[in-house]
Amino acid sequence: MPSLAVLRQIANELLTTERAQRFTEPDLVMESAEQVAAYTRAGREDGVMAPVYLYNASHVLEIIKPGDKVLDLACGPATQLALVARMAPECSFTGVDLSREMLARAQAHVEDQKLANVGFIHSSIAQLASIEDQSIDAVMSTMALHHLPELATLEATFKEINRVLKPGGGIYLADFGHLKSERSIRYFAYQYADRQPEIFTVDYLNSLRAAFSLSDFRKAGEQIQGRAQVYSTFMVPYMVALKSARRQATTPELESRLRAVWQEMPSNHKRDFADLKTFFLLGGLRSKLI
Repeated sequence: MPSLAVLRQIANELLTTERAQRFTEPDLVMESAEQVAAYTRAGREDGVMAPVYLYNASHVLEIIKPGDKVLDLACGPATQLALVARMAPECSFTGVDLSREMLARAQAHVEDQKLANVGFIHSSIAQLASIEDQSIDAVMSTMALHHLPELATLEATFKEINRVLKPGGGIYLADFGHLKSERSIRYFAYQYADRQPEIFTVDYLNSLRAAFSLSDFRKAGEQIQGRAQVYSTFMVPYMVALKSARRQATTPELESRLRAVWQEMPSNHKRDFADLKTFFLLGGLRSKLI
């Protein structure tokens, strides 16, 4: 059962007449070493984003198959990417990011994890010039598309996904959705302020303000020509996802790997994971792995 505070924010979103403006993030490319370091520390697998990483991993693992070449757009410090790559050692992964500082952190992270199936490309995700047409089996992107400056860039990114993806390829894209009320935006941004560095909380606030609306995702989704369906959390689009049809059957091995990560979580993370799963499930998005 979601907390009373969360239910209040849902009620506020449903009843408000406010329409909070979208503000582009102050730093579209995170190059500050201090900012990247704080973001990376707070965003690792055991941080406040842990439930989101596990939830996203369960969906990514359904749209990839052994032997696939998988592209992670705007991979950041590769926390999500490393989690998925560790669970799918038969696939090869390429992370793409426009921040060289982030890519340095990402490379260090996969080396620390001893992952031999991950590489990186320095590139804009809206112009994947180094990637050939129909050369990728699956595309993933998690909690990153809000970094794009405008709807036209989001549409260009989706058009590139359509270009590089093989026929029948897999897609899983997830990000924040734009909330109507500044009050709700600030609530979610500061919900875990006592558990993380202030710079991460401020970045979270900027991310929620920069998030695209559900209608923006639907419009941009036209560029992928029906390859994936758009979903959002129930009643309030706090999060939005685009997912293609499952390409891999559920296996006991994958279920066991995901459950092992879940079991290591503290109770508050398990509660957040359950809430996220429930709100997306009520919105129509489900994974057979969790």
